[in-house]
Amino acid sequence: MLDILANSLIPVFAGLLVGYVAGVRNVVDNKDLRTLITFVMSFAVPCALFTTIARAPQPLLWGQSKVALVLGTVYLAIYALMYFSARTFGKLTAADSAVLSLTLAFPNAAAIGVPLLPAVYGNSSSVSVVVAIAVGAVTISPITLAILESNTGDHDHLSVLARFRVSLWRAARRPIVWAPVLAVFVVALDRAVPAYVDKSLAIFGTATAGAALFLTGLVVSAQRFRLSWGVGWSVFGKTLLQPALCLGAARVAGLPLEQTRYVVLISAIPCGFFGVVFGKSFDATPDVASSSLIASTLVGVFTLAGWIILASHLQ
Repeated sequence: MLDILANSLIPVFAGLLVGYVAGVRNVVDNKDLRTLITFVMSFAVPCALFTTIARAPQPLLWGQSKVALVLGTVYLAIYALMYFSARTFGKLTAADSAVLSLTLAFPNAAAIGVPLLPAVYGNSSSVSVVVAIAVGAVTISPITLAILESNTGDHDHLSVLARFRVSLWRAARRPIVWAPVLAVFVVALDRAVPAYVDKSLAIFGTATAGAALFLTGLVVSAQRFRLSWGVGWSVFGKTLLQPALCLGAARVAGLPLEQTRYVVLISAIPCGFFGVVFGKSFDATPDVASSSLIASTLVGVFTLAGWIILASHLQ
């Protein structure tokens, strides 16, 4: 078990550390990340999502339906809980609350899950990781973008519902949202993607893990860290409550033991960078979100090891 933990966790956190040190030492500008963000969010991750899903046989992909249901339910539940808590108790704006909610609800599966789960459970877990990223990309990510865009004032002449609908449509046009949906249609129609197209997209897709880890380290290096009760509760909710809730949902949904282990470990992954990255474009960067991203990543060294061990004892 010690070898499994070392071989799966050390490379992941080494990648994060390289990005962090590069940002702190000014080897790479950690203030203006637009080019790297565009590459990761509009090219690498969408290509990885599309190729992995499109390559999956129909029975294997349809077998992920309960995985998608469990993760989608947990994502939405945590997102809603954090959003209304931030608005009610934290007195944050709608934009800041949306950024915080996405940061906590959407695990950093693109950076950590892609290399971690195959290292622990083998290549059979790769599809579940991609499904986890796709579920977040088509649910809570568009909701967050819609909230952020609806608060820019660009559509003040429209009703609240109309503004949200327009913003949601604009969010849906992003590659990270429509790429996995398109791949599902390709599989559903039983159409084979031409080999030259698949290999061309795979060139970008294979860069996802390294680029996302490096980007996460850079994002963390540029954020201010302020320890507070809000950060403490946020980290508790992300690293302990969310995977526990996911375990309960998996049991209720009747997931096979193997897939239960997948979804629990995915949910235990530290906070994702999507929220902070989206927020930067809309001047919505609450300290509690960036501090939770940093704290959960540090705490995740230990909590991920704990959840891997716990999952190995599930019956």
